[in-house]
Amino acid sequence: MDLPDFGIPPQLARRMSMAEQYEYLRTKLTRRRTLVTAGAVAGGLLTGCSGNSSPSGRTTATPSPTAKVHGSAVAPFGRHLAFGADPKTQMRISWQVPLAVKRPYVRIGTRPDDLSRKIEAEVRALHTPGVTGVRLALDQYYLHAALDGLRPGTTYYYGVGHDGLDPAEAAHRSTIASFRTAPASPERFVFTAFGDQGVGRAAAANDNVLLRQNPAFHLHAGDICYANANGRGDKTDAYDPGFWDLFLKQNEEVARSVPWMVTTGNHDMEAWYSPDGYGGQLARWSLPESGFDARTAPGVYAFTYGNVGFVALDANDVSYEIPANLGHTGGKQTAWLDGKLGELRKAKGVDFVVVFFHHCAYSTSSHASDGGLRDEWVPLFAKHQVDLVINGHNHVYERTDAIKGGEVGRRVPIGASTDPTRDGTVYVTAGGGGKDLYGFPVGVRESYEGHVHDHDSVDTFQWTKSRASKAETVEWSRVRYRGFSLLKVEAQSGTAARLKVSALAQNGDRIDHFEVRRGA
Repeated sequence: MDLPDFGIPPQLARRMSMAEQYEYLRTKLTRRRTLVTAGAVAGGLLTGCSGNSSPSGRTTATPSPTAKVHGSAVAPFGRHLAFGADPKTQMRISWQVPLAVKRPYVRIGTRPDDLSRKIEAEVRALHTPGVTGVRLALDQYYLHAALDGLRPGTTYYYGVGHDGLDPAEAAHRSTIASFRTAPASPERFVFTAFGDQGVGRAAAANDNVLLRQNPAFHLHAGDICYANANGRGDKTDAYDPGFWDLFLKQNEEVARSVPWMVTTGNHDMEAWYSPDGYGGQLARWSLPESGFDARTAPGVYAFTYGNVGFVALDANDVSYEIPANLGHTGGKQTAWLDGKLGELRKAKGVDFVVVFFHHCAYSTSSHASDGGLRDEWVPLFAKHQVDLVINGHNHVYERTDAIKGGEVGRRVPIGASTDPTRDGTVYVTAGGGGKDLYGFPVGVRESYEGHVHDHDSVDTFQWTKSRASKAETVEWSRVRYRGFSLLKVEAQSGTAARLKVSALAQNGDRIDHFEVRRGA
């Protein structure tokens, strides 16, 4: 069977693995002087249906969205899960198709050979206009199904389909995936986290490390795929929406079974769809509804899993460094945060509260610390004794001591324990998800497990409201690692309730660990 020309010569495409195809396209991209439609190329490569430009710049035929293509020829891809507001009983299944389809749905059941329950899916189409000499117009089709009334602590099997393609048929049984709902009562579980992933070999390798941890879910602290290359939130940013096709395909092996709980980074503000730049995120993701207006900030939500409450925030709203969306909720997000943290602190069975967002409140790497976060949110974290804060933005791993009142409340060396009720909050920058790495200030050495090099102080800076950098010398930078990595957190409940926090390098080696205990 002849393969259509979607950017890679057919004789090569037949012999290349998906990783090799990624690398081929990435290499072609970096050789160009302008951002071209490599994402559209990849979309056609991954789906066999989407229209694009080849690396030589020659345009290939693009099927019209209204073309009569039988449903059996349209293959779903990019499946990704997310919890609903209640992870015990709700799951959201999302995926993508290269062409418009009729009556999309999910089949679900407690056995892979009995997917008798059928749930209709919602279609969210996304059109990106073309720019002469830069990119072609692109239509993308995202599908979402809301699964409610599930049983806690239960493994479910599912398949996605539409008219002409039924996942329950023998020919499609290999596409069936599974997920597990949260248990009815707290028990030990593991979650993982990182930010700044992108598409490429390092990003895919981190997915492999993640899978080996067998997490109940994954937190993604923003800057998800870098379709927006500049990250300023402006229409002048270089932008190729086809990178989302690559990203969702790359992560499908993980995200089809591990709920992928994302929040919004500066590279996720895509000004081509809505004034605030969040139209693309609303089309691609279905995230928990938590009493905050998802249309205003889709990356703002909360959920409780076991004995831990989780809060996701949109740091673009308070960032002094990148002010495209500074103040866009008019203070409503901060007010919601105050209320939500108070609610979680009073909730029966919630031992710990974890907050994650993109920009850093405390970091010494390239972007350093954002004064907007310190002004608006850090006082609330202290007020409600937040146990752990996870950020991205700086493409390194860096972990603070416990911070109280802007200073070191208690040193937390590798392997130590800390009590937020006494010591303050530990902040973790987990930005080694896969994108090109950053470094630390000149003269400041990395310091991680087995290679400890403590510095009494580090010269760095923070961003001010005038968007100027203000120099500061800090003592709270405890662990620093310049390499691809991810965070692994084990939550234990009962009389020995604790968060056992570890950081893992891409080769699986542990580079940091500490414990959070309350009232210890």
